[in-house]
Amino acid sequence: MCRRTDGDILSGMAWRSENLNEVQTVWWEPGAVCLIDQTKLPHARETVRCKSVEAVAAAIRELVVRGAPAIGVTAAYGMALAARKSAATDRPGLLDELVRVKKILDASRSTAVNLSWATGRMLGVARKTDPGVVEIAERLLAEAHEIRDEDKRMCRRIGEHGAALLGRGSRVLTHCNAGGLATTGYGTALAPIRMAHEEGKELHVFVDETRPFLQGARLTAWELREAGIPLTLITDSMAAHFMGRGEVDCVIVGADRIVANGDVANKIGTYGLAVLARAHAIPFYVAAPTTTIDLSLKSGEEIPIEQRDPEEVTHLGDQPLAPEGVHAAYPAFDVTPHGLVTAIITERGIVEQAYEKELRRLVQAG
Repeated sequence: MCRRTDGDILSGMAWRSENLNEVQTVWWEPGAVCLIDQTKLPHARETVRCKSVEAVAAAIRELVVRGAPAIGVTAAYGMALAARKSAATDRPGLLDELVRVKKILDASRSTAVNLSWATGRMLGVARKTDPGVVEIAERLLAEAHEIRDEDKRMCRRIGEHGAALLGRGSRVLTHCNAGGLATTGYGTALAPIRMAHEEGKELHVFVDETRPFLQGARLTAWELREAGIPLTLITDSMAAHFMGRGEVDCVIVGADRIVANGDVANKIGTYGLAVLARAHAIPFYVAAPTTTIDLSLKSGEEIPIEQRDPEEVTHLGDQPLAPEGVHAAYPAFDVTPHGLVTAIITERGIVEQAYEKELRRLVQAG
């Protein structure tokens, strides 16, 4: 993990953004990419300073930072960090190094398309910048800042569009964490919930614990509590129970990749929720920025699914949960077919069905 190699651990309030109602997941300090350590929340609030590309990649791989948009911003800063620390003396040498760095960062996690989108954008900017390694390094840092700021704006607009779907007193079920911790401060799936709460709609949120990493129990529940939004934490297996009792009005989840036909990759367990929602005639919404849309893949069958260490299933931290030596599997994501998705909420508007045509239109509109 980056804090064990060439990073520092800091305690305190650095993780708070200028808006005290939002968290700051990733930011730049001279010579370091800074991250709130999400493996420690909610019990400890620590900042990790990653001083090398390898440390940034380790932070992404080991879930110090997680959530597709936040990973993308972190990778952008990782590219900027590489340029500023490079020993290259000419443009060709620096560009060759940035190609290598992009491969290192892209390999840190495979499913979230925002990562390769961000590193690709940074490499493209480097190639278009006038000769001079100093000029390229300065331009890349400015671009990383812009990617961060764009994410903030996109999340707010997702919130505005999605809040219109939520009536007063709506009871919303969400899975994993697609709040401020997964972005640069406001969230994707939590953005409509936050916006509706700010509008006084008096929502109540059911939060799936999201086994095995417990992003819902540790992170989403913490974010909602900090924002003063009423919530009930439930185990993943309780969703059908509350749906069957008529206590859930809609489901809102985030996405790590949305492909051309509207199939959605998200945290493992999302597909099952979509099936349950359809069985109970409950709307199933996906909230994500257009940077999560990958038109290069035709269907969800082509999405690479990250396979994580099965020990994350058999253990909770250092505590074993299963008999020693038992076989376990941990696909970190699953794919929800587009036919189970009621609508996709983006910063450029809401898409309902006809996904192949409408998603392409939204992407091209940018």
